[in-house]
Amino acid sequence: MVPIQKVVILGANGTMGAGSGEVFAAGGCDVVFLARTIEKAHEGLVAAQNMAKSVRIADRISLGTYDQDLEEAVSKADLIFEALAEDIELKKAFFAKVDKYRRPESIVATVSSGLSIAEMALGRSESFRRNFLGIHLFNPPSVIVGTEVIPHAETDPQLVRDVVEMLEKRFGRVAIVAADKPAFAGNRVGFKVLNEVAILAEEHGVAFMDYLIGPYTGRAMAPLATIDLVGWDVHKAIVDNVYAHTKDEAHEAFRLPAYMEELIARGHLGNKTPQFGGFYRRVKEGNQTVQLVLDPKTGAYKDLRDSGVRKLPWLEQIRELHHVGRYREALRAFLVAEGPEADLARKVVFGYVSYALNRVGEQEVVREVRDMDRIMGFGFNWAPPSVLVDIVGVEATIRQLERYKLPVPPVLRKAKPGERLFREPYVNVGRFFAA
Repeated sequence: MVPIQKVVILGANGTMGAGSGEVFAAGGCDVVFLARTIEKAHEGLVAAQNMAKSVRIADRISLGTYDQDLEEAVSKADLIFEALAEDIELKKAFFAKVDKYRRPESIVATVSSGLSIAEMALGRSESFRRNFLGIHLFNPPSVIVGTEVIPHAETDPQLVRDVVEMLEKRFGRVAIVAADKPAFAGNRVGFKVLNEVAILAEEHGVAFMDYLIGPYTGRAMAPLATIDLVGWDVHKAIVDNVYAHTKDEAHEAFRLPAYMEELIARGHLGNKTPQFGGFYRRVKEGNQTVQLVLDPKTGAYKDLRDSGVRKLPWLEQIRELHHVGRYREALRAFLVAEGPEADLARKVVFGYVSYALNRVGEQEVVREVRDMDRIMGFGFNWAPPSVLVDIVGVEATIRQLERYKLPVPPVLRKAKPGERLFREPYVNVGRFFAA
């Protein structure tokens, strides 16, 4: 295991900077929070204390600024952890400074959610490139343990193994190795589904799509509410990156809807802009808070209570079965539900299974099914694709994929009758349907 004791966080006032710093401090590291000003660094400390639910996390954290403290902090660090804005030129400018001051054996990592690791390393020293990789934590990292480790072609292979071991054994993460491809594994699959639902919302409505592809399908939150939580600007950055740099079978699912593009330009970024909102918005009416929902066709908001979403008997039945732990019965009911709404829901859910498992392979984003399962289950808090396959059955899953003209992943064609694909020995699959 690599000996990590001194950690520097660049961008410590941001959500991921503060959250990452809390993880390292809670694991016993001495952490330096760097930001543009001491006031900004202190904001990061307060955020870390809130995440840790303890003011004592500050015992492991010191504060500084880029202008006054970067050289000294970086020169002493075992790990320099970059958590700046998702701007590759900004990151590269900081890495040039880091390369100048770091010790040859120190590790440099980026928490980027999908930018090219190799491009960030361009022009850096041989020692930097050998010790540089992505460590993508999911937000909030103090709660969500799924973690992607992303090497580039010049990263020391032994370092990759050591970092995975360190993250799992010392910091309690569920770590996988993902290829240096746009959005890596979790966001590549997750944002395909999120953006697909956003596209469908223009025709079917926001409230209806969040109801139809809601937690009963094996996810912690409804999709469009998730985009509001993540931020529309972050969503746009991820799907635009994938759309521009990949050409797979779901390419059009990554095209940002025009209505989102227009609203982003007007300041609608989701929960981080409460005055504008995103798919949802809260307003005060007298002493009451009223939740509004977006009409994508007009850009206007209306009272969520007037959205006119009709309850679907088959969906309500599935929710009740989940509630009492009868997950297999619930998935069987999902397979036989009738009507266009059920067809649409199955196409999205089995589209997730198809896309996720088709990203498994030697030249793909991850090499093993287990890697995809772990990052979707413990990074996104969605039912891993193999959990759905195991409950439905391999042959029945293939029939559904063929029914909706979805590509059948090679791993399903190769599966033996009765073979279980989900291989996490101490995980109760019910956790993924508890919402």
